[in-house]
Amino acid sequence: MILVTGGCGFIGSAFILGWLDGSDEPVVNLDLLTYAGHPGNLQGVAGNPRYHFVHGDIGDQELLGRLLETHQPRAIVNFAAESHVDRSISGPMAFAQTNVVGTLKMLETVNAWWRDRPAREKSDFRFLHVSTDEVFGSLAPDAAAFSESHRYEPNSPYSASKAASDHFVRAWHHTFGLPTLTTNCSNNYGPRQFPEKLIPLIIHNALLGKPLPVYGDGLQVRDWLHVDDHCSALRAVLERGRPGESYNIGGRSERTNLEVVRAICSALDALRPRADGAPYAQLVTHVKDRPGHDRRYAIDDSKIAGELGWKPAVGFEAGIRGTVEWYLGHQDWVDSVTSGAYREWVGQQYAALAPAA
Repeated sequence: MILVTGGCGFIGSAFILGWLDGSDEPVVNLDLLTYAGHPGNLQGVAGNPRYHFVHGDIGDQELLGRLLETHQPRAIVNFAAESHVDRSISGPMAFAQTNVVGTLKMLETVNAWWRDRPAREKSDFRFLHVSTDEVFGSLAPDAAAFSESHRYEPNSPYSASKAASDHFVRAWHHTFGLPTLTTNCSNNYGPRQFPEKLIPLIIHNALLGKPLPVYGDGLQVRDWLHVDDHCSALRAVLERGRPGESYNIGGRSERTNLEVVRAICSALDALRPRADGAPYAQLVTHVKDRPGHDRRYAIDDSKIAGELGWKPAVGFEAGIRGTVEWYLGHQDWVDSVTSGAYREWVGQQYAALAPAA
């Protein structure tokens, strides 16, 4: 059995769906169901006897201790985190509480349980901590991509909180011997992503005929990783990664934000043309840039490719088209997550624009 935290979120739910589809091993999902944790992401497996959901906080040490004693997991995959840069700028304390304090409490609880396991169980156990490339800061246009040895230089409250949690995970391995693994991934995209992030926000706004907000000049570069590729990499790390190591996971798809938006518009032009025949790209609207906006991220994935034989399988063009098709076919899901609270947040974030829903 494996224990997944934050499994109702975008990446966590994709991981659980893929795990249950490809393995007979049961999954327990611990999730607090904050704004981006959506139970509907896992509606299809709600009746699966190998899936068990627990509503709770990773910082609840009594609850986590009971789960560990009851289920005796061979591995924990930690997705639980506050994860959006914009929200971290307006409300950093929640990010420190979940990403730093929550991870620390979790490590304390897991380590106290793990150290009393039989020797074979202790050596086989893994704690996989899922993190971000944003901990490395910003790259110059011609700089080498982030490797695992790149210095941590977080530039936002979100990335600072994730950097701190990464360091705690590393410390628990080196100080206490807990068999930890850390992954740092590039920007994910795909089905079921909460529509505050760039790609689903653009799709959602475009279908409503709303402005498509692009920060600054739109030339910020990101390496785009399809969520299914990310999950396949996590499975490889969990099964074959070396305890105490970190692995960078990228999509080999560097694109500017403006290129991404235009690719979405082109896909929508083909799949759902506007009634007036005008291209969706006419809706692109440049807005005031985010404070401290990093200009470029890029991943050097040679370590995971060389050691574990993993590489991304989903090309960017096919991935974007498939993502647009998913949102077009799941308007009920979109309606269920674009609540009044979401509309209020978008209205505040992009004050010059009409709300996104």
